[in-house]
Amino acid sequence: MSPTISAKRSGTRWVITLLATLLALAFLWLQPPSSASAEETDDGQEITDFYFAGVITFDGQPVGDVLMTIEGNGFDAETETDAEGKWRLYVPEKDTYTLTVDEDTLPDGVIVDAAQLPEGTQPIAGTTASFEVEFGLTGTKITNLFLGEGERVTTSFIDQLVERLINGLNFGLLLALAAIGVSLIFGTTGLTNFAHAEMVTFGAVVAVIFGSFLQVPMWLTIPIVLLLGAAFGWGLDAGLWRPLRRKGLGMVPLMIVSIGLSLLIRYLFQFFLGGSTFQLPGADSPNIQIWGPIKLSVVDMMSMGISIVVIVAVAFWLLRTRVGKATRAISDNPGLAAASGINVDRVIRTVWVLSASLAGLAGVLWGYFRPGVKWDMGVHILLLMFAAVTLGGLGTAFGALIGALIVGILVEVSTLWLPSDLKYVGALVVLILILLVRPQGILGRRERIG
Repeated sequence: MSPTISAKRSGTRWVITLLATLLALAFLWLQPPSSASAEETDDGQEITDFYFAGVITFDGQPVGDVLMTIEGNGFDAETETDAEGKWRLYVPEKDTYTLTVDEDTLPDGVIVDAAQLPEGTQPIAGTTASFEVEFGLTGTKITNLFLGEGERVTTSFIDQLVERLINGLNFGLLLALAAIGVSLIFGTTGLTNFAHAEMVTFGAVVAVIFGSFLQVPMWLTIPIVLLLGAAFGWGLDAGLWRPLRRKGLGMVPLMIVSIGLSLLIRYLFQFFLGGSTFQLPGADSPNIQIWGPIKLSVVDMMSMGISIVVIVAVAFWLLRTRVGKATRAISDNPGLAAASGINVDRVIRTVWVLSASLAGLAGVLWGYFRPGVKWDMGVHILLLMFAAVTLGGLGTAFGALIGALIVGILVEVSTLWLPSDLKYVGALVVLILILLVRPQGILGRRERIG
């Protein structure tokens, strides 16, 4: 074996080891601070300013010991009704949640009477015990539930699996838009860009400003997001990254700069937006029965369609255009690409512009999928972007696409067995297992450094 290939393989192992360590550190860094000192209820709930509450009755009599759960936006909690049928579930913020009554804890032969659900409570198709609930103008929502005789309806495992596969495909496609940008930046510059999460948030924030605040139609708002995202990427490279590259800064200092930039931009978003969650126009569109258990809203179908069209366009750009071929050449060997006459700085600038545009579009679609736009929404999928890039193969855009689809589907399907707040763990476990067998990733090459 030649010394060059051996050195490249050693370099690849070093990059994989470093990135795995960074993922572990980032996971700890991104966790919310513990709130051990926060006031809690008797059943272990953290008391917040927002809660759902109500009473469960049957034939005018309260029903006790009924298990109630609530989940949404990565949060879940549970409680039981007391002897008077009363219950209360605290949540961290005003948002749309799924409220579920454990039918096994109800008296035999009775179900929740859907005809007597309070206003603003929408039953979820395929079950008699799960409902979408949301707040009004205040931070409390009273949801009284009345039981009645009836036959319980549940969704079969196969139907749930199909539904989650479709949701996972949708999530994987929007994740791919962001992960491809991460991969292109890493491939051409070697930079692990932690600020990419804020580039995702930037697109969602622009969509809220134009689509929600200024009432600009979404068909016009999305091109505005792409243009402003491109300008954002151009400004970051021209004002920060290119000067740092010319100073010869190493990859580790550049990565630390990206972490600082991420924190700066994130808290600027919080300063101007506050801690509220904003909904994009059409986010509450109802699901449409497509076929069998498959139900999608118009927004979901448009999201998947837009993602596929954009990904195909990026693939065409990489494979058929002169700049795309130059981008792949720089990813393979920057020195040789520069020696062959390729303007490396110009190509990198193009990559930053394209990556920021894709991240901005991913932010809009992520705002619909969650649903809701918040100042720190991008950081929630940052580790998944890194996982997709690493799983697919470092520096390969097509590998990032495959990795993102795998991660997206695993995240959604894992909720069949895991609590919603642990659904990201399954994807990271699969990432570790695959890297143990194939350290270079699915489409990566052993001799590839970037």
